[in-house]
Amino acid sequence: MPRLPTDEFAAFVGLDWADTKHDVCLQAAGSKKRECSMLEHQPDTLTEWVSTLCTRFKGQPIAICLERNKGPIVSALRQYDFLVLFPVNPRTLARYREAFTPSHAQDDPSDAELQLELLLTHRARLTPLAPQSPEMRALAQLVAPRRRVVGDKVRLTNRLTSVLKNYVPHVRQWLHDKDTALFCDVLAPWPTLKAVQLARHSTLERFFRDHHVRYADVIDQRIRAIKSATPLTTDDGIIAPHALLVAFGEQRVRYASAEALQKYAGIAPVTERSGNKTWVHWRWQCPTFLRQTFVAWAAEATRHSFGTRAYYQQQRNKGASHQAAVRALAFQWMRILFRCWQDRTPYNETVYLNALERRGSPLLHHLAKAS
Repeated sequence: MPRLPTDEFAAFVGLDWADTKHDVCLQAAGSKKRECSMLEHQPDTLTEWVSTLCTRFKGQPIAICLERNKGPIVSALRQYDFLVLFPVNPRTLARYREAFTPSHAQDDPSDAELQLELLLTHRARLTPLAPQSPEMRALAQLVAPRRRVVGDKVRLTNRLTSVLKNYVPHVRQWLHDKDTALFCDVLAPWPTLKAVQLARHSTLERFFRDHHVRYADVIDQRIRAIKSATPLTTDDGIIAPHALLVAFGEQRVRYASAEALQKYAGIAPVTERSGNKTWVHWRWQCPTFLRQTFVAWAAEATRHSFGTRAYYQQQRNKGASHQAAVRALAFQWMRILFRCWQDRTPYNETVYLNALERRGSPLLHHLAKAS
């Protein structure tokens, strides 16, 4: 886009962008009067505002200064040829603001006015936005999310490595690729060095083969390294906190019932009544990490439990969304896990399915269809 002389702009606008609203400061060319207003972030509101500018200034070019070079507001304004966008770096505006407000006070409307001043005073140093072709912008949209996902993966694997350094650093020597299912799955059945060293040779061999490790010499080398490893520490005060996630604890009188645990963890919804109205909503006050733990447990259980998959599909067939179905699963799993915890008995799916049959549960119909 060619740079236009100052006198070719009919008006100058500073626009402070936000998620729900935009503060605007406008000054017409040849005038010292500034007009401040606020726009809701709604397509029809933005369209009406642009249409008003076009009519008022007869379609002549209008310069707009804003802190973004991409995003919803840029996409909305870029489609109008008479609007010339001048993006500024947020740091530039912050430094400009500090020059006038040493107290570091920040106020959104004044930011819009400061952007207008930047545009009027230093426009020669600002470059108008010249977007690339639609194909290149589409490619950028595809690449950027992947880069963020890769960054998230790196952060998570680094955190996992940091934890392992405290009590079982050997895993990083046995398995070099931290971002694999093999690396994560080996920690599920054997969260400590002692646990994996007690595993049978045949069990470890089958584990590696199930994870597509095909070379016998690689498997034997890893198993020998596991069996001969020397623990970094045997202090349970260090090992136990890193190896375990405690949801129930050892005090079995802490919760009077599974319902009490469901309410405490935030899995059980809240029902409110007022007059003839009744509504159900999410429980706001709860330990969110514990709640998410049970939800994640339920989602993962669909991969390993036949009955869980059937219950999940039953909820989806009723019209529930994925998240709603998983929360319903978590609600059911908490009842099961609570009973196992109270009875000190590992979960047995056969026992669970037999109990469903005795009760005549409609879930059995879904189980029969799934099989």
